[in-house]
Amino acid sequence: MFCAVFDVDDTLYLERDYVRSGFHAAGVWAEKELGVPDFSERALSEFQCGGRGDIFDRVLASYGLSDIVAVGQLVHAYRSHAPSLTLLPDASQCLSVLRPHCHLAIITDGAVDSQQNKVHALGLTQKVDLIVLTGEWGAEFSKPNPRSFEYVQQQLTVSPEYCVYIGDNPCKDFVTPRGLGWRTVRIRREGGLHFRSDAPEGYAADREFGDLRQIHEMLLNR
Repeated sequence: MFCAVFDVDDTLYLERDYVRSGFHAAGVWAEKELGVPDFSERALSEFQCGGRGDIFDRVLASYGLSDIVAVGQLVHAYRSHAPSLTLLPDASQCLSVLRPHCHLAIITDGAVDSQQNKVHALGLTQKVDLIVLTGEWGAEFSKPNPRSFEYVQQQLTVSPEYCVYIGDNPCKDFVTPRGLGWRTVRIRREGGLHFRSDAPEGYAADREFGDLRQIHEMLLNR
């Protein structure tokens, strides 16, 4: 039996929806505890302009504030909130069609509480056989570290030639599984955070699609 392994963000749902939801949660905290309005709108504007990593610091500075403790609380509000997310229609269909025919697994990076909340909101525990949150092992085990891919092979007792990894980030998702002998597919979704990113030399996936509609056809007709 072969094994289809999926990334989560921008593969099964659009990450921008989680970001918007997280900024709203942070904004609620900021208005209540710091008395600042429109925090979530300013944070989203920074994000849409390409800001990453220090958005909360910069938005606080726009109010004339600089507070390391407040930044930590904002990050906590963002990561711990319960998002309202749904699988994209093509993702839901793909998982349903594949489930009777192969092993299904998830490998996803990021803060553990954020990723756990996404998994819960998307109902993935009931839809796949194995979920690997690399953050549970530590940030150093994020992709492209091979540990998560080797763990899937071990836990599901599947050889690399029967595995395929499906993700969206050409900078980290495909180079390691390809090196292990897996097949790889990039989902290049319109609106995805990496939609316009090109793969560094040697990092490209074997195949590329705009969504998951062709995945089950490719796998079931292999």
